[in-house]
Amino acid sequence: MLNLKLLRENPEFVIERLKVKHFDAEKIVYDILEIDRLRRAAQTELDACLASQKTKAAEIGGLMKQGLRDAADAAKAAVAELKEKSKALEEKMAEAEKKQQSLVVLLPNLPYALVPEGKTAEENLVVKTGGPEPHLPEHALPHWELVKNLDIIDFDLGVKLTGAGFPVYKGKGAKIQRALISWFLEKNTDAGYLEYQPPYMVNADSGFGTGQLPDKEGQMYYVPLDGFYMIPTAEVPVTNIYRDVILKREDFPIKMTAYTPCWRREAGSYGKDVRGLNRLHQFDKVEIVRIELPENSYAALDEMVAHVETLVQGLGLPYRILRLCGGDMSFTSAITYDFEVFSAAQQRWLEVSSVSNFESYQANRLKLRYKDENGKTQLAHTLNGSSLALPRILATIIENYQTADGHIVVPEVLRKYTGFDII
Repeated sequence: MLNLKLLRENPEFVIERLKVKHFDAEKIVYDILEIDRLRRAAQTELDACLASQKTKAAEIGGLMKQGLRDAADAAKAAVAELKEKSKALEEKMAEAEKKQQSLVVLLPNLPYALVPEGKTAEENLVVKTGGPEPHLPEHALPHWELVKNLDIIDFDLGVKLTGAGFPVYKGKGAKIQRALISWFLEKNTDAGYLEYQPPYMVNADSGFGTGQLPDKEGQMYYVPLDGFYMIPTAEVPVTNIYRDVILKREDFPIKMTAYTPCWRREAGSYGKDVRGLNRLHQFDKVEIVRIELPENSYAALDEMVAHVETLVQGLGLPYRILRLCGGDMSFTSAITYDFEVFSAAQQRWLEVSSVSNFESYQANRLKLRYKDENGKTQLAHTLNGSSLALPRILATIIENYQTADGHIVVPEVLRKYTGFDII
């Protein structure tokens, strides 16, 4: 959530920066400022009213002592009138604050200076490529055919049990999935991230805190009877651990990791790009989250990007890192780096991680603060990254590590977890 102080002091800057995200903020910004003007005027009137009320109330006792009952009664009536006026002004201010808040949350985060302009994923900036070039056997198959032949992932059974986008992992398919989770968590904890096992459902306050609510795109699964939301990423419960918390400078950096299943509706998804594991409604993901001092958050972002890179390198997959353009960034992000791995059988790049700095945007919603060296309360910065999302990583491993006889070689780093080296 953007800071009201910034909106008041530099509205044109906010409007111009949000154009990089192709968001027309002008009307919303000036509506917020007009409501803010009216609210502040009501506050000034309320302060004056309360001061008069206090003065009049103090007079009553003296007038009574002097036997000036009529004057005392008049003062009492004036106090009662001022109380009614104060109540009306408080209600007016509360309504204005509510309306103002409902508009402020419609504004996305400002993009960082390095964010390139552009509207679509095709305009993202490739900043690095790496990994070995895959050499597939003749007549190589896409993963959805390989897993069916090997009977390790059953998409049809998932449709029977739930619906499309809910696969069932079986035998060695389930075990390599578990191996990836274990290896990712081990690498993250070795890098200093504290492991958590959070709830898989969150309340509305948590969804609001990290910016998933209001759910503008209808991506979250909702449990109306209890008012809970199925998490779209572990970022939501893990970051909310520090909602309404005031930290000390010595508490930083805070580094957390968690494995969770995740749920997303992926409304409107169809076609060849969503076949097999390419896009699911339920999927597994390991997440890293950091809470940082503002002056350290971009160094932390670089560390997170470098850490995720070691994971795709360890799996021996061809990859590229992209800096997202303004039009392809999330609502809450100030800057995002995406990792994509190359699926040789499909001949396409698949996104497997997003690493983002939200600066103070989430912290403002979360009321996540710290005391600076002068004892003043400031907003912290939050960051998160996938390390890693499993479905497309697994799809790429299956395809890129396939053999001429239709089997799959297990990447070396996973073999101590699987107990086998070929599927």
